[in-house]
Amino acid sequence: MGSAVPEVFTMLYFSRTLTNDFLKGLQMIRNGARLGVLALCSLVVPAEATESSWLRWMGNAENGVSEESGWSTDWPKSGLEVVWEQAIGIGFSSVSMDQGRLFTMGHQDGIETVYCLDQASGKVNWTHTYPSELVDNLYEGGPGATPTIDGQQVYTLGKEGQLYCLNAADGKVQWQRNLQEDLDVGLPEWGFNSSATIVGDQLIVQGGRVVSYDKTTGDLNWKTDKHTAGYGSAAVLNVDGQTLLATLDSDSLRILRSSDGELLDSFPWSSPFRTNSTTPIVKDQTLFISTGYGVGCGLFQVDSGKLDLVYDNREMRNHFNNSILYEGNLYGFDGNSNLGRVVRLVCMDHKTGEVFWEKRGLGCGSLMIADGKLVILSERGELVIAEATNQGYRELAEAEILDGRCWTVPVLLAGHVYARNAQGRLVCVQLPKIEDSTDAVSSN
Repeated sequence: MGSAVPEVFTMLYFSRTLTNDFLKGLQMIRNGARLGVLALCSLVVPAEATESSWLRWMGNAENGVSEESGWSTDWPKSGLEVVWEQAIGIGFSSVSMDQGRLFTMGHQDGIETVYCLDQASGKVNWTHTYPSELVDNLYEGGPGATPTIDGQQVYTLGKEGQLYCLNAADGKVQWQRNLQEDLDVGLPEWGFNSSATIVGDQLIVQGGRVVSYDKTTGDLNWKTDKHTAGYGSAAVLNVDGQTLLATLDSDSLRILRSSDGELLDSFPWSSPFRTNSTTPIVKDQTLFISTGYGVGCGLFQVDSGKLDLVYDNREMRNHFNNSILYEGNLYGFDGNSNLGRVVRLVCMDHKTGEVFWEKRGLGCGSLMIADGKLVILSERGELVIAEATNQGYRELAEAEILDGRCWTVPVLLAGHVYARNAQGRLVCVQLPKIEDSTDAVSSN
């Protein structure tokens, strides 16, 4: 929550041609489906990043993978220690962290809030607030984009397209824009949920168009033609010495030149309910995309800015949360959130699309990878650690850390896991250190 998912985040656009059975399914979704617009990601790690940081959706390397080690999966039977928790309001915005500050977003009583919390204690350093609709279309609603940190600035995108550049230290507004006005677009069905992508001096978001702003001044650099909004973030790839952008909206996968936004190629990729919510996964000169509602996934080769389909199948249908690519394997949740336990966690070969294993029972959850392990948050709030291997699902530890609906990807940083639920309960739990676990075993 992103891309987001974004998520589709389970939002649906009703068609008069739907069958009665499917309409019944939609009613079930209303009890909990949401535009998993969780939002989505950002890119390019600035030189100012500290060693212990998570600067954007999907992390500093924009791939959902952390190299952090030293934490143990030998957990006490009593569960994990909750170091602190904070009420931040309704939403699906994940967390970004740097220099001891944690940033996230939430909604309460018609007000959207950007939070800067003390990472160690959870205490509020500052907030930035503004009026906003909840946009609770078939789910809880609230902000879905994750703040993007770049040096001493933090960039946020609100549900109605309120784009802010804030001073990370005190929250003072450096500049602000409104996407509905700048792009001449209406409010997307599930709101705006694209986490900002940094490319050099540019800040890039999408929502009915892809748009580039000067990250320092907020001046508009360029914008693309209109399209049906997507809810993920722009991904960056370098091909033949050019910096390109890959974006997935609800019409197509697109390749843009980052310098001026020129469309180099596109590939039709629509979903039944206009809910494409994930961010393209870049590996060398390939792109992997995935969409829910039976559409599936595809791997593309990018050659001279042109897209060539390598394979497509229905083995990985990400509803809103991104799959993660690690050591040649894709790990992600296949299936729509309304299907509950039918949704499966899948390990799939990135190059061929072959499925190695599947695991049901986690709901429509989310995950990142750290130290060669899957860090999973189930839809019900269980924190699960499993081996990141294609040799089968091997669970190492599990503890309940939240309740309610949990669609937002957790973050593991500095030996702690930060996770939230839809209603805005944000928790920080401490993982045992390897030496602590070793000492405990020795004492026994």
